[in-house]
Amino acid sequence: MTVHFFTSLTNNYIPKARILAKSLKKFHPDWVFNVALNEPLPEQFQIENEPFDNLITMNELGIPSLESWIFQHKVTEICTAVKGYVAAYLFEKKGAEKVIYLDPDIAVFNSLQPIADLLDQHPIILVPHVCKPEEQMDDIINYEIGSLRWGVFNLGFFAVSHCEQGTAFIDWWKERLLYFCRDDIPSGLFTDQRWCDLAPIFFDQLYILRDPEYDVATWNLSQRDVNISADGTIVVDNNPLRFYHFSGYDSGAGSSMVDKIIFNGRNSAVREIWDWYARQLSANGQSEFSVLEWYYDRFDNGEKISSEMRILYRSRPDLQAHFMNPFDTRSDYGGFYRWWKYIYPEEIASQTKVHIEKKR
Repeated sequence: MTVHFFTSLTNNYIPKARILAKSLKKFHPDWVFNVALNEPLPEQFQIENEPFDNLITMNELGIPSLESWIFQHKVTEICTAVKGYVAAYLFEKKGAEKVIYLDPDIAVFNSLQPIADLLDQHPIILVPHVCKPEEQMDDIINYEIGSLRWGVFNLGFFAVSHCEQGTAFIDWWKERLLYFCRDDIPSGLFTDQRWCDLAPIFFDQLYILRDPEYDVATWNLSQRDVNISADGTIVVDNNPLRFYHFSGYDSGAGSSMVDKIIFNGRNSAVREIWDWYARQLSANGQSEFSVLEWYYDRFDNGEKISSEMRILYRSRPDLQAHFMNPFDTRSDYGGFYRWWKYIYPEEIASQTKVHIEKKR
């Protein structure tokens, strides 16, 4: 059966995607590796020189009112919001029978064939952040309560097969992500993850992958024993490591958590894994690409777009209908940019005046 693999990213994550692709192809040269790129290509990018089989752009996904939709999201929200659409695209346009997703900041260390095999019996596979109860108070706060905030499942991975329930899951998920892929924890949302807390209820054939060698990351290292054997194989609870998630690399948060874990006397081998990843990033263009800014962070006149602008536009259907391409400042009257800068302050002032008069 045709296995399609994909990741979702912006240009500054291309070095990470290169590592992911090379590490996957080492074990699965026949799997199709797709990159969903959520902005225009950088000038220095040539697909024929990359370890990627296909490049998918947002324009190919059939997302309605695309410019308006993009404007309503921050970069992390966009990269997660397209995932359901990409999976559907691979089923419908590329003939994929099995689809596996991994975040770009993941590296594969052993065969993922067991996942492809599981898809023969289970149409949907998800992996939880933690798989058993924590014992230390700090770990309960960091990881169990963290899962309650960010989501039970880590959607840095999912796998789905092209069958009735697999397709139903993707259709449901992509619709929720179209409207509600938001980093808004006070409202019960965290991008694509919190929605999948509901998935085991809605889809009774879903399989929860609890094996410790998958999705190893700082949020579950308190529960897993990572070592490097004499022949160089990385093992987790005596099983070969399948893939490691280097979440928080760019911010430094991930490395800090690793140092904390090692300081507490656990999993010293993980530092070697992170040092290996740093070397791989350096060799794959990290210094060149990591400084790139997301194309959709600015209006077409170069002005920065604030989170407040995005949230207001998202909450106002009248603005979405009037400014269908809110990035455009060259249209008549300067579009949304001019409205925000000159008309919106007057609107706020008028509303404030009415409110004061009513109180009187």
